[in-house]
Amino acid sequence: MPEFDIQISIEADGWQPEQELEALASRVFQAAAAYMIAEEKQPFPPHGTEISLVFTDDAAIREVNAEWRGQDKPTNVLSFPAYPLTPGGMPGPMLGDIIIARETVAREADDLEKPFADHLTHLMVHGFLHLFGYDHMNDAEAEIMESLETGILATLGLSDPYAGQGLV
Repeated sequence: MPEFDIQISIEADGWQPEQELEALASRVFQAAAAYMIAEEKQPFPPHGTEISLVFTDDAAIREVNAEWRGQDKPTNVLSFPAYPLTPGGMPGPMLGDIIIARETVAREADDLEKPFADHLTHLMVHGFLHLFGYDHMNDAEAEIMESLETGILATLGLSDPYAGQGLV
C-alpha cells in the first residue's frame, strides 16, 4: 500500500482539530489508493508521496479561484498537481495541493442533507483524483471521474454523491 506524507495547514476557524483532519485524510487517501491500484492499476512511487491539504474559508479560496482559474467566487475544493500527470501515470514524490473551503462544504452538506464529514470525504476523494489527472470538463471525463469517486466512497461506506445531484 502506498505511503502518504500528509501536510496539513488549517488557515480558518471552524475546522476540526488537526489530528482529526489528518486521521480522516489518511483513511480517505489510503482507501482511494487501494481502489485506484485494484481498479485502475494506478502506480505509486515505492517511497511514498506527499500531499498538502489546506483547510481554509470561502474568502481565501475565492482569491485562489480568481487568480488561478479566473473565477471570482468561492468553491468547495481546488486541486493543484505538483507535476502534470495523466490518469495511470506515475506520480512524483510530491503529489500536489488540495484546498478546501469550510463554509462552502457546510452549505453543500446542508443542501444535500448529508453529514459534513461525508461531504468533506467526497471532496477529499474528488481533489485526490484531480491530482492524478482526472477531470470533469466534458461528459466523458465526468462519467469516468464520478464513477471512480462513487467506487472509492463505497469502500468507505458512503453512498453515491451524484445520485440526483451536481454540486462538484
